[in-house]
Amino acid sequence: MPVVGGGVPPQRSGGYDDGHGPYNDGYNEGQVYRSGGGDPSDPYDDDRGRRPAGGYGKPPPNWRKRVKIGAVVALVILIVVPVVTYFWADSKLRREVDLSKVEDRPGDQDGTNYLIVGSDSREGLSKERQDELHTGSVGGKRTDSMMILHTGDNGNTMISLPRDWMVTIPSFTGSESGNRIGEQTQKINAAYSIEGPELLVRTVEYNTGLHIDHYAEIGFGGFANIVDELGGVEMCFDEAVKDKNSGADFEKGCQKLDGAEALAFVRNRYALPGGDLDRTKNQQKLLSKLASESAKMTTILNPFKLYPTMGAGLDSLIVDKDMSLFNVAQMFWAMKGVSGGDGKQMNLPVVSGGTDPRLGSVQKWDEPKAKKLFEQLKNDEKVTVSAN
Repeated sequence: MPVVGGGVPPQRSGGYDDGHGPYNDGYNEGQVYRSGGGDPSDPYDDDRGRRPAGGYGKPPPNWRKRVKIGAVVALVILIVVPVVTYFWADSKLRREVDLSKVEDRPGDQDGTNYLIVGSDSREGLSKERQDELHTGSVGGKRTDSMMILHTGDNGNTMISLPRDWMVTIPSFTGSESGNRIGEQTQKINAAYSIEGPELLVRTVEYNTGLHIDHYAEIGFGGFANIVDELGGVEMCFDEAVKDKNSGADFEKGCQKLDGAEALAFVRNRYALPGGDLDRTKNQQKLLSKLASESAKMTTILNPFKLYPTMGAGLDSLIVDKDMSLFNVAQMFWAMKGVSGGDGKQMNLPVVSGGTDPRLGSVQKWDEPKAKKLFEQLKNDEKVTVSAN
């Protein structure tokens, strides 16, 4: 149909009619195409029609956000785990010894003195376990080992006290029984048997002049359990050892001892030429091994080994009412240091063994030498007294 006035044909969206039908120029009104033929309705399709690297339908990972979250989680673990561990461990301490009941105590002194006691307590042991540990079935409790650990500015010192040391047990009013006990001459381990830890502390303070700041005690079962949880300790013997009383039965050479064997080792004295004095040396050797094994990174960084070991020790550790977990850790690290050569370990200086008509076998101290030793510790001086 001719156009009136010869004007330009009317334009229509998408092209125009030149008389031979509508022409499509490829542009549609209101629609935009992207190069590459991508789908404009898909927000994850790029301009080339390709999906992002994260996979179909998934946005790319936000690594910065993930790193931040990981850092926060790690920080929480580093804070929360030690705090929870501290309160768990602190709750296990058995604060049963009241040093405020001890009479006529020496005044405060420089440094810190720990009285560390191994008792023959069979608490919690079944008849089968008692037989395995060769403890016998005697009732009550006695001291099987006693050590004074001094920590101070001039080095740490650990002194083993023979259980047969003949001392003066001073007068004392029983903290539980209320009985008044008169002064008497006895072996030092009798003090513990008569009125427990408080009278033992009173006796040690009376005879040494040292102020005992903290008390720690562990029984047969706890000691053996710690060794077992650590997987045993290796000890070396210059000759074979056999003793039916303690159950010690070791071949010559180095071997790993389990809990029962380690307990037999520290209790054996009848098969030793020096008797109780040699036994205290063995106790120090084994403590050295235990401390070293406990402080290994393979123990500290392994929760399946660390927590059972801590639990075994703390469940059976009896301490004084003022002993904190920090004090326990300080005591442990000092023992580890002394055992590793960073300090001094020795027996109480004695003149010789002997017998008493009433007490039987006894150890008598070298009084001048021992008093000099305790005076140096009292003043937190460097110990110059030689060990036996």
